[in-house]
Amino acid sequence: MTQYLLRRLLIAIPSLLGISVVLFTVLALAPGDPFEELATNPAIPPEVRAALRASLGLDDPVHLRYFHWLGAMLRGDWGYSFVSRIPVDDLILQRLPTTLVVIGASQVLALAVALPVGVYAATRPYSVFDQVANTLAFVGFSLPTFFTGLLMILLFSITLDWLPFVYRTQIDATGWRWWWEHLRQSIMPVLVLGLFQGAAWTRFVRSAVLDVVRLDHVTTARAKGLPEGRVTRRHVVRNALIPVVTLVALQMPTVFGGAIVTEQIFRVPGIGSLLISAILANDTPVIMAVTFVFACLVIFFNLVADILYGWLDPRISYR
Repeated sequence: MTQYLLRRLLIAIPSLLGISVVLFTVLALAPGDPFEELATNPAIPPEVRAALRASLGLDDPVHLRYFHWLGAMLRGDWGYSFVSRIPVDDLILQRLPTTLVVIGASQVLALAVALPVGVYAATRPYSVFDQVANTLAFVGFSLPTFFTGLLMILLFSITLDWLPFVYRTQIDATGWRWWWEHLRQSIMPVLVLGLFQGAAWTRFVRSAVLDVVRLDHVTTARAKGLPEGRVTRRHVVRNALIPVVTLVALQMPTVFGGAIVTEQIFRVPGIGSLLISAILANDTPVIMAVTFVFACLVIFFNLVADILYGWLDPRISYR
């Protein structure tokens, strides 16, 4: 296992380098200038603008700027935001925990919905429950997150006045009251992301379980007289989870993309809203850092999925 992890980490290094080259080149060649406001400001002399651009290396060739950025990243220096003049790593560390909490809770909710509903529907195919679950799953992943988010705001915030629709980081409360307020304002973003993913995964879990339930070892377990619940848990669900783990890992970029939209709807101060504001302001250091963090998270979750394969299926060996 240790050799496998080291080999995967070594493979991840050129992957991240390739991703960083593509991202940096695209951002460098994209139209727009982060100092456009300074260029149109008559109060700033041209020599000051030129000195500022020279100090940041904006007039250097793209390859030199990339190697300068890469060397700074390896030293732990992620640069400064052009807009807020704050170190980029501080901005990300301020926003990343909120995004991870919202996404993590939504994925737990999605699995909590998809696994039992998908397994129960597959073990009773074409029943009333199966048909209702399939219908709701189709409706769930057919509706985009921005639409369901607006519906929840209209229902729970405007009509019923149960939940706040704007996420606030500064809450004037302490103790359990502080935790409760944070929970209330997290309910709708988590529901929007979790139910959307849960609807898509329910269909996939059902299909995976239907494929496994017909295999010979499941029939043999039933012939031995094992209870149906034990056959489902030990011989069906565990094998059916292998493609589900693959799906969850490969859909992590989609999850983060959906989180960006959801954070904009509910004004969640996460890394997704930071990326949107940086794109609108052409804040290149922040855009580069956030997208690079997304790439690192995707590679990490794929590594976690590969490790889970061995736990789910003992036949898989790490060599």
